[in-house]
Amino acid sequence: MQSELRAKLLEAFSEANGEFISGQKISEYIGCSRTAVWKHIESLRKDGYELEGVRKLGYRITKKPDKISSNEIQLGLKTEYMGRNIFFEEIVDSTQKIAQNLAADGTPEGTIVVADMQSNGRGRMSRKWYSPSGTGIWMSMVIRPNIPVIDTPQLTLLTAVAVTQAIEEITPLHPNIKWPNDILLNNKKIVGILTELQAEADQVHAVIIGIGINVNQRTEDFPEELQSIATSLHRETGNTIERAKLIQAILLKFEQLYTLYISKGFLPIKLLWESYSISLKNELIARTLTGTIQGKAIGIDDNGVLLLEDNDKKIHRIYSADIELLE
Repeated sequence: MQSELRAKLLEAFSEANGEFISGQKISEYIGCSRTAVWKHIESLRKDGYELEGVRKLGYRITKKPDKISSNEIQLGLKTEYMGRNIFFEEIVDSTQKIAQNLAADGTPEGTIVVADMQSNGRGRMSRKWYSPSGTGIWMSMVIRPNIPVIDTPQLTLLTAVAVTQAIEEITPLHPNIKWPNDILLNNKKIVGILTELQAEADQVHAVIIGIGINVNQRTEDFPEELQSIATSLHRETGNTIERAKLIQAILLKFEQLYTLYISKGFLPIKLLWESYSISLKNELIARTLTGTIQGKAIGIDDNGVLLLEDNDKKIHRIYSADIELLE
């Protein structure tokens, strides 16, 4: 009950959009006494919210703490279905594992799993993903597209575009995408994306998309071995970024692009992805499971496969690889 009242109180402040709202209106909105309103206001203050109270005007929130919770994400969320079903935990082993289980149990499309910290976060090729508390966005999304299995890699590129656009909206930064799923700032990794399937040979049951974003880490927050190759939005801007607000932007951008993709196909997404790509037209090394290929990235095909032209003008189709950009 207390959590429901708190959620309604935050909803009232969200709808007030920074304007004062009287204690009487709050009392009517959340259905409790004026005394109870005051107690909930004090509870918000203890949790890091800064509230201004003015006689005859009421209260307004002047600053919110950088917290991630179901309430914080859903209040002000503008999507139709992405993020409308949220599973949030302070600490989890891996949001991807939880989302996999939820997807298998029939959770609806748009469900997201969010954690403040992962103890065993992972990226591509089962690599560990460093995901400490209070600093980043560690999130997995469940979607259920009616598309051929062979087309599902396109969703990784779509997600990369959505996250890049959201970062551009929330910050003054302009990230680049390195094929297939890394987002970079100043050639340092800031976002990783992991896409996994639940499918049969001819049918996709669910796609689980994991997103890890370095948001508010400072240099000293990274292990020494990552400091030269990873960065965060805070390191690049000097500002603390509100993580719930960034999650909201990602969910909205994703929903818009996903709707476009389902109705118009991959071409619009491909063009957007290419506009952000740092890989195309550059020399690079692709390390695959079967060997290493060096050449120039000349584009991606309609399935999102990287086309790499070697020195003999032979074009290689790269489905999965570690990519190293050459100067």
